[in-house]
Amino acid sequence: MRLLVIEDNRRLATLVAKGCRQEGFAVDICHDLDSARAALEAVRYDACILDLSLPDGDGLELLASLRRQGSELPVLVLTARDSLEDRVAGLNTGADDYLLKPFAMEELVARIRALLRRPGKALGRQLTAGNVELDTVAREVSIGGAPVVCPKRELDLLEILLRRQGRVVPKRAIEENLYAFGEEVSSNSIEVAVHRLRKRLADAHADVEVHTLRGIGYLLSAA
Repeated sequence: MRLLVIEDNRRLATLVAKGCRQEGFAVDICHDLDSARAALEAVRYDACILDLSLPDGDGLELLASLRRQGSELPVLVLTARDSLEDRVAGLNTGADDYLLKPFAMEELVARIRALLRRPGKALGRQLTAGNVELDTVAREVSIGGAPVVCPKRELDLLEILLRRQGRVVPKRAIEENLYAFGEEVSSNSIEVAVHRLRKRLADAHADVEVHTLRGIGYLLSAA
């Protein structure tokens, strides 16, 4: 899952991004409206965390523009504007949720996950394929009913493949969901992650396999 954080306070943006990454999200940061618009045009995000008081305008302008374009991107407004009028304006403009600063990181992540679990959004709580189960909220994997410890990168890869099981997932789509802008990605990083996930599934006697379609991508299906 990939998030866009739009926040002009660089220290706060870094803290939010760090907290979300620790919970399994890939995160990009923008500090103004211009760069946010460019990012939204270039990348498909699963959700957005939006500050309102930005150096080149009001975050509500961006939110209103997204909704006029028909975008259903889940947007959580994160702001110090605490009046009833501000909260109503944010929600009426199209915000899916509204969280005031200061805030607890645990609540922010919980609210993002709640948005993504809404019908038609990106995050279903329980994903299954064969005897493999993934709880996307607890970030826990079980195979044949037994818990399996997965490093973060492998768990994120498994989630991507489970969400599109039976369909080919292009390598580029995996990179976009696993890595944020500026994060170093070696030429064979995806191949290494797939190899390790395959071995972990096999060692735990999973009845699904990750297939490679050379030059195209990867596919999760019954063994």
